[in-house]
Amino acid sequence: MFIDIPEGKDPILYVWGELVPGIGPAASAFAMSIYEHSTLGLREFEAARLRIAQINGCLFCQDWRTERDGAKVEESFDEAVAEWRTTRDFDDRTRIAAEYAERFALDHHGLDEGFWQRMRAQYSDREIAELSMCLGSWIGFGRLNRVLGLDAACVLPSHAGKA
Repeated sequence: MFIDIPEGKDPILYVWGELVPGIGPAASAFAMSIYEHSTLGLREFEAARLRIAQINGCLFCQDWRTERDGAKVEESFDEAVAEWRTTRDFDDRTRIAAEYAERFALDHHGLDEGFWQRMRAQYSDREIAELSMCLGSWIGFGRLNRVLGLDAACVLPSHAGKA
């Protein structure tokens, strides 16, 4: 971890809540609203979120699986996300969500008319705006957690010891 955490403090709660009290709680509320208010389908939501997690390298984000109404994506979903171009496990909406996530994170200047035609064939303007806000949150906050080493403080069991 690259920030000194006082003895006995939870690193996530300390950084996101106490260290920057004028920013952290607001950032946390925005990050949580993505999960609480998203209208996107679970598979497309998770495909985009996991692709950002893979790009950011955030251990916790890669391990996390969003649950909706008791449902989660299958265990092998992260492998399908990494192979989004060729996997047979994705429908068109899920595939373009993963593509958009990757391009949003790595080549946002390269989002050309051809991409937008394909995107608009699958998503409404409202859904595009929502997905874009989700992507911005995941890139920013997942990267923040990874860069500061906070992702190792909240790693789920499958990534323990990989920090």
